[in-house]
Amino acid sequence: MIDLYTAATPNGHKVSIALEELGLPYTLKVIDLTAGEQRTPAFLAINPNGRIPAIVDREADDFAVFESGACLIYLAEKTGRLMPSDTKGRSRVLQWLMFQMGGIGPMMGQANVFFRYFPEKIPAAIDRYQGECKRLFRVLDGHLQHHEYLAGDYSIADIANWAWVRTHRWSGVEIDDLPHLKRWRDAIRQRAAVQRGIEQPPSKVDLTRDGDEGARRFSEEALTMVETGRGAA
Repeated sequence: MIDLYTAATPNGHKVSIALEELGLPYTLKVIDLTAGEQRTPAFLAINPNGRIPAIVDREADDFAVFESGACLIYLAEKTGRLMPSDTKGRSRVLQWLMFQMGGIGPMMGQANVFFRYFPEKIPAAIDRYQGECKRLFRVLDGHLQHHEYLAGDYSIADIANWAWVRTHRWSGVEIDDLPHLKRWRDAIRQRAAVQRGIEQPPSKVDLTRDGDEGARRFSEEALTMVETGRGAA
């Protein structure tokens, strides 16, 4: 049994999607980020960095894993699925996983902060991060022109990148001119395990579209976490 400590963020949904795809039994433990539960001693004992997601493998002497990418690798290696075992195949998956961890996630996160959360709009910052998001999306689109998935078969690399790319409108970046990325996004969205995973837990606001009053409140809560250093993931 896996305990999943998480919240409704792209990083959180990466791990819940993987657990659903792998069919591993897990217990969902939702962390209230606005209440600061990620800073409690109990959670810091699992992840000293105070970020979600994290997992605890009860079948492996309560072994704790933090950082979303590390969680994905652990689950793939535990089950022998969603990542090849051969050296080259494994490397291809890890390359695209690191592309998300070092590029897509951080750049979209900063675009969210400056475009969506900060009340003072700083055009240079917004342009910088949205521009870099679009550049990274073009990299994905170019690769997917010749590949169904990012690294051979469907893998944790696809899960990691998809969980962020699906929220591109929240970052203020459109992908209508990137047909191969759109094809990949839509195909993965149809997977039953993916549909279950993005509901574990469900988000307070639909991050795949521009919003309404609920989106405004969500943005205000996110701004408070940014300003107080209680980032979500």
